[in-house]
Amino acid sequence: MNWTALLFSFKGRVSRKVFWVYFALTVVIGIAMNIAVLGSATGAGLDPNNLPSIPVWYWLVQLPLLWITLAIYCKRWHDQDKSGWFSLLLLIPLLGILIVLVMLGFIGGSPGPNRFGSDRIA
Repeated sequence: MNWTALLFSFKGRVSRKVFWVYFALTVVIGIAMNIAVLGSATGAGLDPNNLPSIPVWYWLVQLPLLWITLAIYCKRWHDQDKSGWFSLLLLIPLLGILIVLVMLGFIGGSPGPNRFGSDRIA
């Protein structure tokens, strides 16, 4: 699977390893972006507890990350022979996030090929 298909396509399957690498990467990116936003706010003399707005660059990074996250999560569901629509569980506050994290991060995929493709995955 090439990088474009991995990051932007909703077809295929990915392993738990790919999921955890992506998850860790997004946590690091998220922390760095939040530090940058708070740093720019305090550097400008603004109160970080009362930010007037979020910079445009923040959204220019977050929107593609949202798409990529949904694509990775969808392919991880596919590895378990489930529909990517299971990602809607994320809309349930706290419990949904926990369920999705456990299901995608700790439960293995279905052995052999399934309706979403071969088990020879990234």
